[in-house]
Amino acid sequence: RQRALLWAVLLASWEAAWGQLRYSVPEEMPKGSFVGDVAKDLGLQLPAIRDRSVRIVSEGSMQYFALHGKSGHLVTAERIDREQLCESVQQCVLRCELIVEGQMQVYRIEVEITDINDNAPIFKEVELEERMSEATVPGSRFPLAEAHDPDAGRNSLQSYELSGDEHFSLAVQAGPGGDQRPELVLAKALDREEAAFHELVLRAMDGGDPARTGTARIRVTVLDANDNAPVFSQAEYTVRVPEDVPVGSVLVTVTATDADEGLYGHVKYSFKKITERASKIFHLDSEMGAIALLRTLDFEEGDSYELEVQARDGGQLFDTAKVVITVTDINDNAPKISMRSTLSEISEDSPSGTVVALLHIHDRDAGTNGEVLCSLDGNVPFRLEKSFDEYYRVVTARELDREQVSEYNVTVRAADGGSPPLQSSAVLALRVLDVNDNAPVFAEERYSARLAENNAAGALVLTSVVLRVRATDADTGSNGRVSYSFGSVPDVVGALFAIDSESGEVRTAGPLDFEEKNKYIFGVEARDGGGLTSHCEVQIDITDENDNDPEI
Repeated sequence: RQRALLWAVLLASWEAAWGQLRYSVPEEMPKGSFVGDVAKDLGLQLPAIRDRSVRIVSEGSMQYFALHGKSGHLVTAERIDREQLCESVQQCVLRCELIVEGQMQVYRIEVEITDINDNAPIFKEVELEERMSEATVPGSRFPLAEAHDPDAGRNSLQSYELSGDEHFSLAVQAGPGGDQRPELVLAKALDREEAAFHELVLRAMDGGDPARTGTARIRVTVLDANDNAPVFSQAEYTVRVPEDVPVGSVLVTVTATDADEGLYGHVKYSFKKITERASKIFHLDSEMGAIALLRTLDFEEGDSYELEVQARDGGQLFDTAKVVITVTDINDNAPKISMRSTLSEISEDSPSGTVVALLHIHDRDAGTNGEVLCSLDGNVPFRLEKSFDEYYRVVTARELDREQVSEYNVTVRAADGGSPPLQSSAVLALRVLDVNDNAPVFAEERYSARLAENNAAGALVLTSVVLRVRATDADTGSNGRVSYSFGSVPDVVGALFAIDSESGEVRTAGPLDFEEKNKYIFGVEARDGGGLTSHCEVQIDITDENDNDPEI
C-alpha cells in the first residue's frame, strides 16, 4: 500500500494550460490521502484557501476530493473503489472543478484512478455441469462459463487452465472485444458405459504480483446421442426502444429451432453473457425467448446494451445469438442551474462588463433535448456571456444608478431544445451600493427675508420653515448628509449673522442698524459627506424703526 502511494505521488502529472490540472492516484487509498499540490500548481495563496475563497465542486451527490485548508493539497474525501465507479471502462477519470471566488476563475481537475490488484477472478457459479452425448466427435468444443475480474490491465483476467481428466483439454478463444472465452475440448471419445461422469477443475488467473486465482468445478455428464443443435433464426437481433417504454414490455423475442424430437428437440433460452447492471434491467423467458423489461430504462445511465443469448436443447447442444438493445432519449430532464459564485452587492460606479455571478447550466439529455438556451428575464442592465463548456457569466451591460434602482432580482432562465421544451430558473439578488455622484440641491436659488433693526442677538432671521435654507442630496448615508455654512462673506456679515450647520437656519449674531446698512446679500454653501457642494444666495432687508431723535 505504501509503495502504491509513493508510485502515485511520483507519477502524478499536471497541466495548467487552459485552466486544467491532471493527477493520478491508486484506488482504495485511505480518506485524506494526497492527490496533488493544487496551491503550488496554480500559484494560489494559502490564506485564500483557509478563508474558504477557494473550494472544490463536483457534479453528482458524491464528493470524492477535498481541498486541505492548511497545505493547499488536493486529498481524497472518500475511499475510492475503481471497479465500482468505472465498470467496463479502461481509463477511470474523475472530474471536479476548483472555484476561486475572488477572481471568478474556474479550473478543471482530472484525477485518474489507477488500478490495484484487489480482486481475484470469480466465476458466477463455482459448480458447473456439462452434459455431452457419447456420440460427440473428439475435437468438439463447448463454451464454459467465463470468470470475471473487475480489475484493469495486467491485474485483470489473463489466463485459464484445466485439470482433472485425459478426455478433455482447454482452448481459449478471443472474443470480439478482446476478452478470453474458455472452451472445453473433447480430446478423447466418450463411452457412457465406461464412465457416466467426469470431474474437472477450471482455474482462472490474473496477472497481478502475486497473481490471484479463482476456480470452478465442472461435472460432465455423458448422455445418449443428440445429433442436432438448436439454430437461431438470426445471428444478431437489434431493437431500438425509447427510454420511457413501460416496465414489463417485451422488447424483442429470440427464436431457435431444433430438428430433433422429444427432449433433444426442446429448446431453453438463457443469457450467455450479460453485465450485472443489465441483469437487473432485462428478463429472458427461458421457454419463449422473450426479453422483457424489469425496471425503467434511463438513457442517461445507459444508451446501449449488448447481450448474448444461448439456446440449449435437452441434449445440451446449443447455439448463440447476439442481442443489441439501443435506448433512445426523450426529453425527461430540465436544465439544472447551479450558482457557482455570486456577488450580493455591487457599487453603482462599477464599469460595464463587471462579473456578478458565475453559473453552471447542465442538461442530462442528449442531442437537441440537451441543447440549452439561456436568457435573463426583464429589461435589466445585465447580460449573459458564455465562459467555457457549460459555464456562463452574468455581467453588467451598462453603468448602474442606485438613485433609480437600488436592488435587482435577476432571473436567469434556461430552456432546452425538446418539444415541448423543459425549463428552469434561478434568481440572483443584487444590492447596488451608493457612491457620491450627486451634489446637494437647494430648494431655491435665492432666499430673502425682512428684519427690523435693533433685533435682539440670536433672533431667527428666516423664521418661516418655507424660507429656511434647505438642500437635498439623492445619495445615501454620509454621501447624502448635508451641512450648511456661509460662503466667502465680508467680516461684517460673519459678525452679524450665523447659520446652523445642520438645520440651515440663519440667525442674527449682533445688533442691526438700518441707518448704518439696510440690506445684506451673501452666499450659503451646502456640502455633503463626500465633499460635493452647491450654493444659494440669501438677501436680508433691514426695516427702519423710530430709534433716532431729530437733530437741529
